[in-house]
Amino acid sequence: LSWAARPGPALGPAALLVSGPGGTVLWMNVTCGPGTAPAVRLVGRYRLPPCKQRWHTCATFLPQGGLLLCGDRRGSLLLFSCSGSSDSTDKGNLCSEGTESQPEPSCFLHSEALPLKDPLSMLFGLHGKTGVTSVACRGDYIYSTGRDGCYRQLRLRDQQLEVLQKHRPCKGLQWIEELRFMPDGDLLLLGFHADNFVVWSTRNGVNLHCVPCGGGHRSWSYCSCPGADAFAYIKHGDVMLYHSEAEPCEQQVLLVSLHGREITCVRHIGALQVPGCHPVNIFITGSEDTTACVLTLSELTRAAVPLARLSDHISSIRALALADTALHDGTQLCSLLFSAGGRAQIECYRLQCAVDLEAEGMVSCQVAHMASHRLDEHWDRMKNRHKLVKMDPETRYMSLSVVCGTTSEQLPMPCTFLAAACSDGSVRLFVLLEAAQKLLLVAESFHHQRCVLKVEAFLHTQAEGKRKHLLCSAATDGSIVFWDITSTITDATEALQHSEGELRPLALGTPLLTVMAHSCGVNSLHIQELPEGRFLVASGSDDGSIHVCLLEVTQSSDDADPGTCLHIKERVARPCCHAAHVTGIRVLQPDLMLSASVDQRLTLWRLSWDSLEELSTTFFHVPDLAELDCWEVVEAGGEQRWYCVLCGQGLELLRCAALDTHSKFPSQGNVQ
Repeated sequence: LSWAARPGPALGPAALLVSGPGGTVLWMNVTCGPGTAPAVRLVGRYRLPPCKQRWHTCATFLPQGGLLLCGDRRGSLLLFSCSGSSDSTDKGNLCSEGTESQPEPSCFLHSEALPLKDPLSMLFGLHGKTGVTSVACRGDYIYSTGRDGCYRQLRLRDQQLEVLQKHRPCKGLQWIEELRFMPDGDLLLLGFHADNFVVWSTRNGVNLHCVPCGGGHRSWSYCSCPGADAFAYIKHGDVMLYHSEAEPCEQQVLLVSLHGREITCVRHIGALQVPGCHPVNIFITGSEDTTACVLTLSELTRAAVPLARLSDHISSIRALALADTALHDGTQLCSLLFSAGGRAQIECYRLQCAVDLEAEGMVSCQVAHMASHRLDEHWDRMKNRHKLVKMDPETRYMSLSVVCGTTSEQLPMPCTFLAAACSDGSVRLFVLLEAAQKLLLVAESFHHQRCVLKVEAFLHTQAEGKRKHLLCSAATDGSIVFWDITSTITDATEALQHSEGELRPLALGTPLLTVMAHSCGVNSLHIQELPEGRFLVASGSDDGSIHVCLLEVTQSSDDADPGTCLHIKERVARPCCHAAHVTGIRVLQPDLMLSASVDQRLTLWRLSWDSLEELSTTFFHVPDLAELDCWEVVEAGGEQRWYCVLCGQGLELLRCAALDTHSKFPSQGNVQ
């Protein structure tokens, strides 16, 4: 038995749902007035999907009207239609309490007169096998909780349930029972952690209340008011009550942390123009704490405001990549985000940021989860795997790069190709089928035979308009390898047309060119396109050295094998540019380059093929630098500036003055 909440004010009859044999759920309206016996009217019948434990656990009516959402013991979410029910036609079976002399017949005797409806939409096993604990509506979104330690945000599109995001708020909080939306914007999670009842604040990331009750009670109730809190539950047949008075908070949060551990990667998504303010820059960061955070970083207030937090990863996040970033009217920003890291896991999201003057950072962000991929998914589905030994080591993705310029004219659905550098010595190529929400492995190569640290894809357009998709990968031995993946993408596209499931990975082919640029691992890599089919390839190493080469792409003169040829026209290397690992490098202009290192120095270089000349050096405040990202801004009056963001044990934003070959590199301000 469970009561189903109706949207709006609590007027009219109460909706009672009853699960019976055969997976049948009965919807009854209960009306009770002063001095009268309760009247029960059978309104509709619904059928749950076949499973071992076939009963519903929670339900609610959606504000869209005519729709009922249920969660069941199998962890599924089910959407039923209420249109044409006896609730709207004022028909159905009526039964009441009756009297001792003339008992009323049960309304269940004639329940077969109502049609048995199947779900319009079903997300089978969304919360695992332990069941859904609650469903609720808030604005245009649906929220569900379960005993899998997650709560999910969904939306309804064309009468189909669509999962937008999964949140895992607290490690160890496996039994989430209910969500409470507070007037101050905080979202409270009510659940059981071990043998304690817990009230968890998602905004502050802290435990507000912890009651040692024994844990896992099926009958309980919690009430909170500004002056006190009460928690009641049944234990061994006794009703227990916990009551606490509000106490003044002795601790104040001076600065809210973005992540619990080191920030390993950062990307600048774009900037939105807020009326009456400077443009608001939006970033995405990934961390060792297994979460990614979409945030705004203000140059004026020197404050970082989190907009959304992504918690789908089960291990650390090491790499981020963006694709299809589009700015609409300066007030809306859309982008496709890829995140990857430990346990060979890749997640894909669609981000939509918009100006919202009522939000804390004057920007709101909506996240929709698109697809995910893990190399060892088959292992997770194996039975009795505890009796087996997993021979393959845990692979970690070290770097990601989106292959630009890929068209989907040959496919009935849009697709995006993604290259990944892997710790097991492979370079892998994936494809995202956005309409099908699938991320598939299409090609791989183990040419490096050692950990691949960086990967960068770039596009060469020939004179006749033909496109060549090239890939650059760097490993721990200091080698930089160049690939032509044009034929691989073509073959993968053809294979997708004739395949409905997983593809057998293709071979990435033979590298076109290998350059031994460093004596040890390549920690940073950047490619800048120049005219006439030339590219600048800059890299930094563990030994503090910087290597830059001029790459020329030509077409083979052999008519029998018209392949792509790569030539190194010029190269320059400088050892000991930094006193530690060079973990960030960017080519700003054909003769200007920026490098950053763990020694906390940011250096501007003038590039010539005779030498690298240091123009200016500034010190930043972020220890253990992990990555650097730069972008160009043309301000009012046509003045060109460069901004850079650095991450590590913190986050810092630097603004550079207008650049030319004779200017220095003064820091105009920073945000940490």
